[in-house]
Amino acid sequence: MRILVAMDVDARHKAWLEEAAGNNEIVYWPVQGAGTAIVSPEELAQADVIIGNVATDLLKYAVRLKWMQLHSAGANTYCVPGVMPKGAQLTNATGAYGLAIAEHMTGMVLAMMKKLYTYYDNQKHGQWHDEGQVHSIYGSTVLVIGFGNIGREFGKRMKAMGAHVIGIRRRSGSVPPEADEMGTMEQLDAYLAKADIIASSLPETKATYHLYNAQRFSAMKQHAYFVNVGRGSNVVQEDLCQALRKGQLAGAALDVTTPEPLPTDSPLWQTPNLYITPHVSGGYHLQATHDQIVRIAANNLKRFIAGKPLENQVDFATGYKK
Repeated sequence: MRILVAMDVDARHKAWLEEAAGNNEIVYWPVQGAGTAIVSPEELAQADVIIGNVATDLLKYAVRLKWMQLHSAGANTYCVPGVMPKGAQLTNATGAYGLAIAEHMTGMVLAMMKKLYTYYDNQKHGQWHDEGQVHSIYGSTVLVIGFGNIGREFGKRMKAMGAHVIGIRRRSGSVPPEADEMGTMEQLDAYLAKADIIASSLPETKATYHLYNAQRFSAMKQHAYFVNVGRGSNVVQEDLCQALRKGQLAGAALDVTTPEPLPTDSPLWQTPNLYITPHVSGGYHLQATHDQIVRIAANNLKRFIAGKPLENQVDFATGYKK
């Protein structure tokens, strides 16, 4: 069996993968960072297993592919009919990103609520100026939309800081320890009106496309804070800009936009109280994330070789982990 590793790995990572592979052949394709790999058709044609994200338009050459392990949690582009070879299994890296992204979200929320962005702007202009009242996570209501690994990690941090945490999932279920209350997407609008902080980590699917529009921003509590680390397509960006300009929201923080990179002439850059980071909350920016992605892949490689069910299998119909 030939295993193609199309993701950035160091010597430690190679040791983990090679121990899992046993006597099977591993080929490392040179990749820098957490980007999508452009692999030669000849190499893809020989791969039985791919570990990493390969450009979707090249997968037609992977005629022997039996299983692909993504280094991303998002899998939507690989779920389009005809992208994956027939019969090939697809797994993702759900579970690797919660720590890094939840801490990034927490930092964004605190920076907005404590006006740290404003004070930093003042500093650059040499201005010693009191910007007035700030807000606290303690005693606030936090709505976490998408209560998977990332949402749970963020909810845990908000709850530890004294917030009332409401989680939103696609399906109803028991209340996990990271939340005080759970709801479903059917209840979203009612919950939006209650929340001081709305945090979204949804993937890109038909159901989440432009979920946050003018109607939803109007439904939010006056002067709430909005954070999106899911996908830029979840938000109607012009509607978000309008909500901020009108003062409907106190602030918004985006780690994802449409398109990416965000053009220099995009109105988002100049929208007041909108704070943008260039899709850096995840990726390999935190070493623990990179390590966990490889651990997930190595564990699944052992399971695949042993003929055991794989973990983190993707449902092609929804784009989510099964």
